[in-house]
Formats: sequence, C-alpha cells, structure tokens
Amino acid sequence: MKIGIAGKGGVGKTTLAALICWALKDAGLDVLAVDADPDANLGSALGFPKAQEITPIVEMKELIHERMGVSEDNPGFFKLNPKIDDIPDRFLKVHGGIKLIVMGTIKGGNTGCACPENTFLKRLLHQITLRDNEHIVVDFEAGVEHLGRGTADKFDRLIIVVEPSTLSIESAKRIYPLAKDIGIKNISLVANRIASDSDINFIASRLDTAGLLGVVHFSDNCKSANQRGDWESLKKDKVYTEIKEVVEKLLTK
Repeated sequence: MKIGIAGKGGVGKTTLAALICWALKDAGLDVLAVDADPDANLGSALGFPKAQEITPIVEMKELIHERMGVSEDNPGFFKLNPKIDDIPDRFLKVHGGIKLIVMGTIKGGNTGCACPENTFLKRLLHQITLRDNEHIVVDFEAGVEHLGRGTADKFDRLIIVVEPSTLSIESAKRIYPLAKDIGIKNISLVANRIASDSDINFIASRLDTAGLLGVVHFSDNCKSANQRGDWESLKKDKVYTEIKEVVEKLLTK
C-alpha cells in the first residue's frame, strides 16, 4: 500500500505520518517512510538518531546534476529519464524496523532553475512507488508538487490532514482538486486535534466529510511529547489507538 500524507503546515501532518508508520510496523508489515517535505522532520518523529543531520537528497546538487546530465555549458538541458534505480537503497536509513528516505523538496523562490531538481525528485518518487512488498508512507508538503500523472496512480490513498481552523480548511480545498487532476482516485480526510463535537461540525460545515477516514482528538500528552521530542511516548497515548483504527480501515478497504 502506498499512502501520501498532505495538509497545511502545522496541522500535525508529520506526527500522524510517523504514527501511521508505527501502526503499520506493529501490524507486522514492512514500512518505508519517505520525507518529501522541505522542513524535513519525519526522521525525528520516527526517533531516528541524529535525524537532523541526514542530508535531503534534493540538496545533493552534484549527484543530481551528474545523473541529470546538467553541465555548466548547457545548464538548461537535462535528461528526462536519468538513471535513478540505485538511489533509494543507496540513501536508505533504518531504525526500529522502519526504513527512511529523506527526499526533501524545492523550497521556493530565488533557488535558481529548479527544473533538474524537480524532475529528479519526481523520477525518484516514481522509482520508490514501484517497490514491491513495502507499505510506503510519504510525508508531503502542503501541496503534492512531487506527483505527476505517471506517479499519482501508484498511490492507493492520499490522506489530507485537517484541523478545525479556517487556514487548514482552505489548504485542504486547494490540495483536493489538484490531487484529483493528476489522477489520485482515493482521497480521504483525517481530522486532527479535535477537542469537541463543535470542532467536527466546524469541519463538516466547510468540507465534504464523506471521505472522513478518522478523527484524532486533541491530547495534552501528545502536545508535551512533541515539545520534549519524546516521540516514543506517543505510542502510549490515545492518539496512537485512534491512528491504529485509521490504519485498520486502510488495510481492509
């Protein structure tokens, strides 16, 4: 199963992605976590030692330009189908039975020509989604810029994490049609940091919740664990039980 996790920054997307990885692993499954967010924190959330010292693949300019055939003489020309099949295993990290690839993404303006890097990342993600016998969880940034029509159809599910806030709702409304346009067929919502029924009503009044996959309630323990960086303690919190219920639905649908 290939699962993409998207949502506005700050809604708890990365924490939920880590919990989903743990739940899949605890179900006895082989898990590959892919960090495709410019603010790469999935490794930390999964408890990888020195996670912040892992260099995202997107920052390996020399490697990317060599594989893409970029030269100083012709910086605007590059290969559309670079050799990339060895990259996932070459930069794979493993901890606690979970595999991790930190891809990163283009961080926006003033970065020069991003075309070779973007093409490289899209090809890399396509290569990753072709892997068999693995359950892959990709932590995206707010959008789904890595995805193209040749990769999107490899995803079994895109989960948009939404919290009861106007900005989160607006972000979900932007992500949903873009994901549909590039061919993702199964798009679901997970409502996060829900404190009361009024929070659910707030979301339901602004979004179609027919695809609501689960509700994760606000937890002081989860908040303090995040503040302390004590990710392992999240497995003992009620949010983990709720995420396991989400994963059970994913595995049976």
